Amino acid sequence: MIGSMEELKGLKKTYNAAYRFIDTNVKEGLGNKEAIVCGNESLTYHEIAKRINQFGNALLDIGVEPENRILLVTYDSPEFITTFFGAIKIGAIPIPVNTMMKPHDYEYFLNHSRAKVLVVHEDIWEHLKDHQDRYLFLKHVIVISEGGNKSTEYIDFHHFVNSASDQLTEEYYTTAEDIAFWLYSSGSTGNPKGVLHRQESMEACYENYARKILHMKKEDKVFSASKLFFAYGLGNGLYFPFGAGATTILLKERPTPERVFELIEREKPTIFFGVPTLYGAMLNYISETGRVPDLSSVRVCVSAGEPLPASYFEKWKEIFHLNILDGIGSTEALHIYLSNRNDNIKAGSTGKLVPGYKAKIVNELGEELPPNEIGDLLIKGDSITSGYWLNKGENHHKFKGEWMHTGDKYYQDEEGYFWYSGRSDDMMKVGGIWVSPVEVETTLLYREDVLEVAVVGEKNKANLVYPKAYIVLKNKEDACEELKETMKLHVKQNLAPYKYPREIEFVDELPKTATGKIQRFKLRTK
Repeated sequence: MIGSMEELKGLKKTYNAAYRFIDTNVKEGLGNKEAIVCGNESLTYHEIAKRINQFGNALLDIGVEPENRILLVTYDSPEFITTFFGAIKIGAIPIPVNTMMKPHDYEYFLNHSRAKVLVVHEDIWEHLKDHQDRYLFLKHVIVISEGGNKSTEYIDFHHFVNSASDQLTEEYYTTAEDIAFWLYSSGSTGNPKGVLHRQESMEACYENYARKILHMKKEDKVFSASKLFFAYGLGNGLYFPFGAGATTILLKERPTPERVFELIEREKPTIFFGVPTLYGAMLNYISETGRVPDLSSVRVCVSAGEPLPASYFEKWKEIFHLNILDGIGSTEALHIYLSNRNDNIKAGSTGKLVPGYKAKIVNELGEELPPNEIGDLLIKGDSITSGYWLNKGENHHKFKGEWMHTGDKYYQDEEGYFWYSGRSDDMMKVGGIWVSPVEVETTLLYREDVLEVAVVGEKNKANLVYPKAYIVLKNKEDACEELKETMKLHVKQNLAPYKYPREIEFVDELPKTATGKIQRFKLRTK
């Protein structure tokens, strides 16, 4: 029989991510170092550690227990970080979700996760409060407001935190294998999936990628345009800089090119994280305004979310003399597992394996393929999710022992570089030959008149697949049938002729997820 907490702790070594990423910095003498910059607000590691303790104590005061779920609908802000690590510190499970969703989406998140607590910014809660009778498990709503929440019906976040003790002494027991937090997949098809991550997952990503690929140090200032509620942004803007004892720069509002450039010039980050769509928009901003912003503080730029077009890489390098390190990760893997290195880049490729991960490319029978043959990418590593919440079918489909099916088509060249060939359901067989939509898109993006493009497979009357391109022009007035034919010829001249798009449609915009990923499946259903 286990008779005490001490005996319980003796079963397995305790590990808690909040202690690792927050308290460790204070203990190592970084308490007075700037940890967070958000607008006009700045917090040291000591100050954020106190707030995290206060939030943990406040949760305990309202009866929150270990493994209770807490849904976070919060902007990139000190409140996000306070809530995230404050929950983890007492063994509760924070679940950050997208702040740009609709009320029915939050109803799904709350009921699917069975969250007992909701932490939400006031303007978002205004759209949700009329539906609260549908939130089946919710017991407490904590509202973050600028001027203070005057309602007695909900808990005011700042009063909730400030009235609690900043000394958190409650005993708890978590190990490296305990679930620390959830994320929800982007849900490109069907309902979003609850992705479970362990206490040690963030440590694995920090060690493998931030330290060994980016060489992040405490002197760095980090700015991520990708938001904290995404797996990519959570690493970039939170546990990477905190793992190194560095400083994170947060942007509450939407990252427009103008706003991003303005923030970089003012706060002078040394590492910048973006997504391909944003890099393209920033390059277009420079083209339209003729102004080249000052990025002299930045030592490295990172891209993920979808493959970075080689044309973006080359233009960025030409203007700023900076590399963009393209990589790929996923919500299930938590962060990047394939990446270029600052001293080892092949433009257009996804680079090589990040230390700590293994990969293989297999055919439909699960047989490993030789170099230069396209197949399904499988990976394994310590940051891979423990699985999906209440989703037996997807768990069986996605995970095979230690290996996870990424859902991506790839090939690996003789030098070990990985080349993205599309999602498994985006690939097209044209005349019996695989065609990568990404390859056609990249070729079209080299044209000066193309802003964005997505290529999908359409079927003709004979039920045979052909490539179709949806294109956003830089100047909509240029759209004409002659331009379509010119673009088709451009692809024929630069790729094998069978890969050219048989049909081109000019559109005002492409459907995207909140991370900026193009949703090709929506184009296929048009």
